[in-house]
Amino acid sequence: MKVIRCRGIFLHAVLMLYIGIILFPLLWVLNSSFKTNKEIIASPWSLPEQLSFSNYWNAWTGAHVGHYFTNSLVISVISAVATLLLGTATAYALTRMEFPRLSKFLKRILMLALLVPAGSLLVPLYMLLRSMYVYNTPLALILPYVTMGLPLTVFIFSAFLKSIPSELEEAGIMDGLSIYGLLWRVIIPITIPSLVTVFMLNFLSNWNEFMMANLFLTKEKFRTLPVSMVAFYDQLNMNYGSLCAAIMFSVIPAQLIYFILQKRIIESIKS
Repeated sequence: MKVIRCRGIFLHAVLMLYIGIILFPLLWVLNSSFKTNKEIIASPWSLPEQLSFSNYWNAWTGAHVGHYFTNSLVISVISAVATLLLGTATAYALTRMEFPRLSKFLKRILMLALLVPAGSLLVPLYMLLRSMYVYNTPLALILPYVTMGLPLTVFIFSAFLKSIPSELEEAGIMDGLSIYGLLWRVIIPITIPSLVTVFMLNFLSNWNEFMMANLFLTKEKFRTLPVSMVAFYDQLNMNYGSLCAAIMFSVIPAQLIYFILQKRIIESIKS
């Protein structure tokens, strides 16, 4: 009994240490975002003398963080929603409709797509987007994001669909529902936790993506926040408080979405 208790204490101690290591940089940046340059240089580990949001205002307006933040938010949300819609329909078709050979072939293609590193597709994508005349437009990111998020979305949703008894759909068919009615009125309400999880994964992947955003959007008015963070160091040179505030702007959406949707995500993991 004592051995089990000591083991539990040790595991909790290791977990708390890990959480502390993860949270420390974020908490330090958050604390520094409310301090002046003089305070950061003189006492980097102390709390701010007074709570001031001037650094956030300076980063939002002076460094145009607001503009880049909006670009990232619009592109990430549209891409995540489009991936969710296409992935849900594809997974339902592959799981519930009877075309064995084609289903196996498509599943293999999607499996292979998961194994292809994104970096190896940059040059072909660049040439393709230029030939489609969408280079340097938001579609230059939305189309690749949707394509690359589709395989994982299909596999996660397919696994969830297999746990749903077919009797529910048979009852819906007896009530006169079409394929679209079954998907919208029967399947979607049951699979909301998995949909929330998939949306969260795709949104975070799109929000943090850097390579394609840096290569496919060279116009400043279309830049996303991760790409612009590189330029902030020059724009906010020696203004460490505003630089920390800009970093917080890139972190807040992901934390906020997870805080709102955490219940659904935990339900999905349990199921």
